[in-house]
Amino acid sequence: MSFESFSDFLAMGKHGVYVWTCFAVSLAVLALNVVLPLLARRRYLQQEARRLRREGKQ
Repeated sequence: MSFESFSDFLAMGKHGVYVWTCFAVSLAVLALNVVLPLLARRRYLQQEARRLRREGKQ
């Protein structure tokens, strides 16, 4: 498929809104699959550090 201009490429044969929305949703899901485990790991390590400090004081 060839496009005559960049705006034709963005329009994707009048399906541009659907196509680019699907790309955006897919990219968001992939980003969340990377970010959420990293945040969960950080939260877990912070909780464990607090627990170890608390146990060490007793």
